[in-house]
Amino acid sequence: MTETLLFGVDGGGTRCRARLCTWSGEAIGEGFAGPANIRFGLEESFAAVMEAVKQCLTTAGLRPQDRARMIGCLALAGASEPENLVAAQRHPHPFRRVVITTDVHAACVGAHDGADGGVVIVGTGTIGWGEKADRQYRVGGWGFPLSDEGSGAWLGSEALRQVLWAHDGRAAWTPALAEIFSGFRNDPHAIVRFMSRARPGDFARFAPVIVSHAARRDPAAAELMRQAARHVEALLARLSVLGVDNLSLVGGLSDAMKPWLAPAIGDGLVSPSGDALAGALQLARKLAESVLLDETPPKRAPRARA
Repeated sequence: MTETLLFGVDGGGTRCRARLCTWSGEAIGEGFAGPANIRFGLEESFAAVMEAVKQCLTTAGLRPQDRARMIGCLALAGASEPENLVAAQRHPHPFRRVVITTDVHAACVGAHDGADGGVVIVGTGTIGWGEKADRQYRVGGWGFPLSDEGSGAWLGSEALRQVLWAHDGRAAWTPALAEIFSGFRNDPHAIVRFMSRARPGDFARFAPVIVSHAARRDPAAAELMRQAARHVEALLARLSVLGVDNLSLVGGLSDAMKPWLAPAIGDGLVSPSGDALAGALQLARKLAESVLLDETPPKRAPRARA
């Protein structure tokens, strides 16, 4: 029988990653594409997924027809909203079977190797997730701009707010604010035009500028990182109150955020065993084992001798 292939996809607000593995677990292909937050476009997100998977197949030397023997997990930002999840589950795909879940669920599975524990993702957005005794807990992550405090999108938005304050004379210019403003050719109206069409990932592009300048103690950037850290600490604290142990910080901005956390909180964090992609592959294997079990014909009982 043709070997079943496993794949996982970690689709976030800034980029989409995919990994293809053999049944034994050997990674044979990797792929990257644009954002895959289904809250901001189902078709766009699935296009990113398909592009990342296409790169996996190319790396592995496989053909598009091989998608029919792939079983995988699509861990997508925005899938935490019921309507978005249902729409994604109904979307056609060429794979043998897929399970669709949230990126934070996969991140929690990957961080704790499937065991109980919790994570706070700090990336384009922020969200807390915990698993304990077969129960799941979600904190925050309701979507930028009303939620996702402390995230890359939040940092970018707050930085632009302070740029406009400085332009108005209501706040002091700092190197961080001046660098961001120069990217708009020092034109506040360009910021307004950007704001009217920008998505969370667009705002998050300014987060690295804030992180870099904060490390050099730029006053505005450092204060933004301190505020972001307080928001992240609040997510961690709520998970702890809910009884979730073994908390980890994950996501693209997690390493940059850790130095700004209160020592009592940062020192208590657990290093994640793996990332959301590793978690997606674990969920893909779980699905595949269930599919193959269902497809295994029952053994015939031996005939009784006359």
